[in-house]
Amino acid sequence: MTTLQWRDWSCSVRVVLADGRSRASAPDEERLVRGLMNDVARSVDRFTPTSDLSRVNAAAGRLIPVRPLTLELVELALATARDTGGACDPTVGRHLLAAGYDADIDVLRTRPISHRTPATVSRRADWRTVRVDRSLRRLGLPAGLALDLGATAKAWTADEAAARLQHATGMAALVALGGDIAARGQVDWRVLVSEDDGGPGQIVIVREGGLATSSTQARRWRGPYGERHHVIDPGTGAPTTGQVRTASVLAPSCVAANALSTAALVWGATAPDRLRAHAARLVDAHGSVTTTATWPVDRSDEGTAA
Repeated sequence: MTTLQWRDWSCSVRVVLADGRSRASAPDEERLVRGLMNDVARSVDRFTPTSDLSRVNAAAGRLIPVRPLTLELVELALATARDTGGACDPTVGRHLLAAGYDADIDVLRTRPISHRTPATVSRRADWRTVRVDRSLRRLGLPAGLALDLGATAKAWTADEAAARLQHATGMAALVALGGDIAARGQVDWRVLVSEDDGGPGQIVIVREGGLATSSTQARRWRGPYGERHHVIDPGTGAPTTGQVRTASVLAPSCVAANALSTAALVWGATAPDRLRAHAARLVDAHGSVTTTATWPVDRSDEGTAA
């Protein structure tokens, strides 16, 4: 199998093609994935001032013109918010800033701790207030709120990249963007599920679908009030403090898996019941692991993940 790996979006990017070869270089395929990631960043990168999302946030209170891809990704985020009962709310951008997540995580971890008074957010997150005008390709949200599509855009990119690779090469493909994994083609992909990239965990089979792991343990940084993480509870406007610290979900797409894994961190104690009909693996605040009935059996005795 051809395996490509690099780092972008503050996470490990891995692309695997079931081509029956062993290559560490595939320029066309790598260019395809990098190009897609750059296109998505132009639309919704929160830390790029010229992205559509940054312009919309800066112009909160007005409708402004955006790219078609931006509209598509925002509408996906709104659908995810609806489907999760508001647990995955894309209007938590200002709440993330108030928590201290105001720069790329790699930058945040290395810069000196700021002791300035954190920003306050006077308005509660509410995905239903976002306005999308398809006919005029305009997008807006109320003053006092800001968009962040971290819960959906990366998962969509994994799904789209895997689909484009399969179409372009005619081969089964797997794309992993950090904890968001998408697989296309009738191949059993063996994937390591863990809280930390490359850490101990469980090997499961992913086939023609998605696997997402959301965690409060990975994207952490130190601020003046101690450690913080990036998963916001829309109900409180603060980082989640529930009983679930990591959730992994298997679903027909990475977008669907990510929606449920992120929502599980917000749902906390009620997550096991809410995920009963899904294949899910939950790690609680003490490190204890529980799984739903349809989660795959442990295959860690079969070696390391491909």
